[in-house]
Amino acid sequence: MREWITGRNPVYESLKADRRHFFRLMLARGSRLDARLPEILTFAQKRGLPVAEVSREQLDSLSTHHQGVALEASEYPYAALEDLIAFSKTKSEPPFFLLLDIIQDPQNLGTLLRTAEIMGVHGVVIPSNQAAQITPTVVHASSGAVEYLRVAQYNLAQAIERFKELDVWVYGLDEDARSRVPAQLRWEGALALVVGNEGTGLRELVRKKCDELVRLPMVGQIDSLNAAVAGSIAIYLARQARLSAQSPKPGR
Repeated sequence: MREWITGRNPVYESLKADRRHFFRLMLARGSRLDARLPEILTFAQKRGLPVAEVSREQLDSLSTHHQGVALEASEYPYAALEDLIAFSKTKSEPPFFLLLDIIQDPQNLGTLLRTAEIMGVHGVVIPSNQAAQITPTVVHASSGAVEYLRVAQYNLAQAIERFKELDVWVYGLDEDARSRVPAQLRWEGALALVVGNEGTGLRELVRKKCDELVRLPMVGQIDSLNAAVAGSIAIYLARQARLSAQSPKPGR
């Protein structure tokens, strides 16, 4: 299957990552050659991609956020779970995975994937049904970050079992009475973080599979965070703990 990736950053990052097959590039007639367009055209030239100038109305039929550019590409290249594990072993730090339990909003999924890429997550696992998948909308929401990530479609409960075989600790974000606050847990070791659905949180089986449940302390009047925000904060906390563990300790 083919699909259209739109927006200057998503198109640029897709071409730069070079993990898909590309077929043609469309530019809005009269577009100014700024904000990534020169680099996009350079990539297109190097890959021998046909480039066509079209009306903005034609691009509007593909997306309302095209920013004057659209790239026809093959569908997103999902990875196997074992590919994520193999990749983690090439890194000079303990494994770091993100599992998303029925995230349904493409914007939330894109935000979490963007945070995961920026914070050095080694791989992401999503269910193959009932949840948002990697569509052009998600690519756009992640600003193209997902093009660099390894994302596997896999049963989450089985993925957790596989990670446990590798001595990876699994932390689930959940407001359960048993949940601990981040300061009570170690974040710097082999870790898989699970973020639940926007409305219902973690499914019961997934919750039971987690080694620990964690909640983010809140002091305002609102009693919950958006799933993408909560997940992004937890990913950041994990990355900071890992950076701190890698930093040389000051001498006495």
